[in-house]
Amino acid sequence: MSTRAVLEVIALDAEDAVAAQAGGADRLELVTDMAADGLTPPTRTFTAIRAAVDIDLRVMLRLADGFAAGDADRLVAVAGELRAAGADQFVLGFLDTAGGVDLTAVERVVTALDGGRWTFHRAIDRAADRDALRKELADLPGLDTYLTAGAAQGVDEGLPTLLAEARRGGEPGYGQTILVGGGLRLDHVPDLLTAGIDAFHIGGAARPDGWTGPVSEEAVRAWRRALDLPRGAGLH
Repeated sequence: MSTRAVLEVIALDAEDAVAAQAGGADRLELVTDMAADGLTPPTRTFTAIRAAVDIDLRVMLRLADGFAAGDADRLVAVAGELRAAGADQFVLGFLDTAGGVDLTAVERVVTALDGGRWTFHRAIDRAADRDALRKELADLPGLDTYLTAGAAQGVDEGLPTLLAEARRGGEPGYGQTILVGGGLRLDHVPDLLTAGIDAFHIGGAARPDGWTGPVSEEAVRAWRRALDLPRGAGLH
């Protein structure tokens, strides 16, 4: 059985998607407007990317900056439109004003996904109690991944939390894949792999020219090579 680590790359358009797949990405997170940390892309963007690549796509469901659900009716409608266009994997996550999971909004959107698989995104890193959040979401259909840096500030600060959560795999609320992203660097990778974490998410790291430039196939390939090193080999 393959033990290849998963590499997910943020894509804004078909050009990004093609470069990311060529560089060795396993999956793409589709967003628009990175000035707002990634919002739901137009359905036409999804369909163009779907036609351009054959790797898995996860589409962001987020209508405005921040982690409040906002207009839940519109979220449900957008999710349904994307689902009808062929999207079957998604990214979402909503908090209430106290920093708890907005379970009502999450459940409404998940129902609209009609069995699609989904990631709870970095809202977990802003939650008042991430353990409680995990347990509240544990039985929702389709949830298979948490995108997290372990802390709101990024992986440097969150690494101990990531390693601790990896050790809890299999406990209630901890059966989902840990997808590490948010200030992730190549030098973090060996410790994460050693801990059994095998899914990694990059955005700016795939773009040498920043968010105004496209995904670089070579930058993605550098991450692919690092993730494919034999465990314990280290980076050079």
